[in-house]
Amino acid sequence: MFNLLVSTAPWTEHRASYYVGRVLQAGYTEDALRATFAPNGSLDFAALIKLPTLFVEETYPHGPIQLAKVGQLINARMHKNEVEIEYFIDQRFRPITQDALIGIQGHLGIISNPSRGFGELSTTHWAVKNYDLFKALLMAPPARLRVPTAFHLPDPGLIQIDQLSAMMPFSAAFDEVYAVITRASSRTNMRCSRVDGIWENHAVIQDVIALIDRSRYVVCDCSGRNPNVFYEIGIAHTLGKEVILITQSGDDVPFDLKHLRYINYSNNPSGRQALEDALVARIQTPLQQ
Repeated sequence: MFNLLVSTAPWTEHRASYYVGRVLQAGYTEDALRATFAPNGSLDFAALIKLPTLFVEETYPHGPIQLAKVGQLINARMHKNEVEIEYFIDQRFRPITQDALIGIQGHLGIISNPSRGFGELSTTHWAVKNYDLFKALLMAPPARLRVPTAFHLPDPGLIQIDQLSAMMPFSAAFDEVYAVITRASSRTNMRCSRVDGIWENHAVIQDVIALIDRSRYVVCDCSGRNPNVFYEIGIAHTLGKEVILITQSGDDVPFDLKHLRYINYSNNPSGRQALEDALVARIQTPLQQ
């Protein structure tokens, strides 16, 4: 049994929302499953988030290449007429191409309707399927694996839900900022690590990669336009991590990242306290970006 989540947006932000009428719709979710997961018409989020989840972009004939991903819901709640979710993608499972997904849709209980593009895969909704997701995935041809040349990725990549990492210049000028990030982590029941505090590999870059790979949140300080930090931001984004940008000056945020929200702070006692509170709020309520 698994959740099937289809959305128009790519599954990259670690949060999404659905109009409540599109959750467990008749026709896509069997009546018996609707009765189990929405008794008396109220969604049982505690039960739903226990199921593995297949995240799919809306798929259309002759559309752009899209990838389905396997992961897990972390949180779900009602907000007005919408269901808001927080999730993570499980890096142990390679993405599934749309052609491969269409090839195994019958083994996943996905409803096909050629008159409507790819049927169920062409409609934004949240369904529950009484099928074995992982058995079906074994029937799909694997996506071509891309192998980095400058470092290697841990295999499998195992995210630690309570791990936060800090990417910032290694300078005494940032010691108090790192202390702020550590306190914010502690207040949200998370562990904060920086690569200068670990030694797991012979090459420093491998420690950086391993730390980012297992982190749920990666806090990156753009202050001073440090090239190492920018490189680490790119790695974190590529690995689909929840990146929180902070900076002492908006001018230090690169053009390619200007469209993303960031926390602007002052490196003085009151500014660092404001940064700590902002980080706590950001970590505790990721759906409210």
